[in-house]
Amino acid sequence: MTFAEKMKAQAIAAKKKLVLAEGTELRTIQAARKIKDEQLATEVMLVGNVEAVAKAAQSVNTSLEGITVVDPTQSEDRKSFADEYYQLRKHKGMTEAEAYEGIIDPLRWGAMMVRLGKADAMVAGAENTTGNVLLAAFNIIKTKPGIKYASSCFVMATDKTQYGANGSFIFADCATIPNPTAEQLAEIAEASALSCKTFLNAEPKVAMLSYSTKGSAKGELVDKVTTATELLKAKRPDLSIDGELQLDAAIVSSVAKSKAPGSTVAGTANTLVFPDLQAGNIGYKLVQRLAGAEAYGPILQGFAKPISDLSRGCSVEDIVVTSAITLAQSAAN
Repeated sequence: MTFAEKMKAQAIAAKKKLVLAEGTELRTIQAARKIKDEQLATEVMLVGNVEAVAKAAQSVNTSLEGITVVDPTQSEDRKSFADEYYQLRKHKGMTEAEAYEGIIDPLRWGAMMVRLGKADAMVAGAENTTGNVLLAAFNIIKTKPGIKYASSCFVMATDKTQYGANGSFIFADCATIPNPTAEQLAEIAEASALSCKTFLNAEPKVAMLSYSTKGSAKGELVDKVTTATELLKAKRPDLSIDGELQLDAAIVSSVAKSKAPGSTVAGTANTLVFPDLQAGNIGYKLVQRLAGAEAYGPILQGFAKPISDLSRGCSVEDIVVTSAITLAQSAAN
């Protein structure tokens, strides 16, 4: 069973409600049909003007039967959603009138549906920038208690079953925080450990990656990684985490024996935390292109409730699989 098939099975079992904020986007409408037909969600909701959504669906010969279309301007929830939005943003100077007008933005509306339990998960980004999707998430859904920073991960599925979790890994952060501080790096690692449990169904073994292993090199870049490791160990002594580790020491047992003897993570890591966005982004693309790995993501992590961002070049199936992943997250939250 492929990773995508596993996520679809988890989504079906979760029996959750999904909102797709870009209701007039053609690929999103086609994906909504597939999600409904495959029973990945108990309810699939598209945000948008009812007539505009119907016209868009007709243009791609897609039936909306069984799919709910939510028009923020006509919804009976507009006042209560606006009141909640005002409470969240009044400290920034927002007025009640501004909240009433602003909440009908589809991204904000979808995020508020998730916040208030009208939906369990939200997917967007086929026509909106990552920045806009994240802004709605940060302003409305917020991060989990005890977590200040949201981040992202990729699930990397390889045929090298001797490594990681039967060949699969969590790579983080490859898309969100460019140059994380030690505190942010620790939170990325904490969120990634949960992602490992959710998506790989494996006990996380977290490696904090560097160009140094256990003091083999010195410098500020190494210090950041070791400080992050210490912070997370203090916060979450229940997690299996080690660092700083070079990549080969993290995943190859023979190298680990010589470079990091006695480590419970070295040689067996399944969750790889990169020191910055450049390293993470380059790393996942190298593994994807040269090793032929399947790369699923970026998957947002650290938010109070699940929300996912799509690439604007995504396919219909990309939206379906991302929705399944996000619904699986909602079951784990």
